[in-house]
Amino acid sequence: MVLGAILYSMSMGTGTSWGTFGILIPICIAVFPAAAPLRIISISACMAGAICGDHVSPISDTTIMASAGAECKHVHHVSSQLPYALTVALVSFLTFVVAGFTQQLGIAACAAI
Repeated sequence: MVLGAILYSMSMGTGTSWGTFGILIPICIAVFPAAAPLRIISISACMAGAICGDHVSPISDTTIMASAGAECKHVHHVSSQLPYALTVALVSFLTFVVAGFTQQLGIAACAAI
């Protein structure tokens, strides 16, 4: 949960999700053993936080290209994406809390629905 917030802020600050993946997924793999369900959960949190941060970052290349392609002001495009991204981030956060406590991927998937 804290990992997702760190990843979100790192990805938003740098404007890249792939850079965040490259830095933090190897750390997630090193921390959890191969058979642990928390390895999958931590990698999923890493990916979710990085993508969300990249999606709402005003300096992200994909956000800049999307606003240019839609021919709208960049600030308006970023502010219009925030409610959607934060809704998904909240659902993801709650799902990762359930997954962290239960360590069962099926229960976490049901909680997300």
